[in-house]
Amino acid sequence: MKQYFITGTDTEVGKTYVTCQLLQAAQKSSLSAIGYKPIAAGCEQINGEWVNEDALNIQKACSKIRANKAIKITDNNELKSVNENNEESGQTLPLHQINPIALKPAIAPHIAALEEGVALTFDDIAKGLDELHAYQPDLLLMEGAGGWRLPLTVGDEYTPTYYLSDVVKTLKIDVILVVGMRLGCLNHALLTAEAIRADGLTIKGWVANDITGNMTRYQENLHSLKAMLPEPLLAEIPYQVAPSDEVLFAAIKQIS
Repeated sequence: MKQYFITGTDTEVGKTYVTCQLLQAAQKSSLSAIGYKPIAAGCEQINGEWVNEDALNIQKACSKIRANKAIKITDNNELKSVNENNEESGQTLPLHQINPIALKPAIAPHIAALEEGVALTFDDIAKGLDELHAYQPDLLLMEGAGGWRLPLTVGDEYTPTYYLSDVVKTLKIDVILVVGMRLGCLNHALLTAEAIRADGLTIKGWVANDITGNMTRYQENLHSLKAMLPEPLLAEIPYQVAPSDEVLFAAIKQIS
């Protein structure tokens, strides 16, 4: 199994869109692929469940799961197969497994969690990841929230500040960086890449996502990024146009 953490140069740069495109391309390449968004802020209640739009899109992009790989959590917090036979059911992955921490207000997650009395802990995030490992996908993409230094807690002199990047660092997951192509992206991309490397992690590659459609000197900025980022450009995503299968298949080949 290959797994990667999807981060971005900022919020609203298309991390979810890129995650979904890669998940779908992996399946077209005959790979099973699952997405994981452990923390999401900004939900609406649907059928009694708090639902985040990004998490819902990831759920739709995930591979269907086999009945014999469906799992539940036992009373002893152990993972157990729900169905021991080998029948394929085509079940959709439960949304609460894709997004175990769904916070209502669309604000910084650590502030939303504080308001709701929710703890954003390493153990909860890692446990959710382990649950998805039990499905044995070929590819697992864990999408962050916001940028690289997303606070989970903001402490004081007794409790240090803790970031989602610290979780990724502890889990030692390689990173895919989504660069939102707009004014300022050179600085944002270089600083984010420097921070990821400083944390001792590997950047598997980066994706250029055209999020405005009218960036001045787009090609010149893309050329500069190619020159300054040593990691490979995995894919270029055009504005409001789905990337070609050829582009996505090439990206999947590099990460699978």
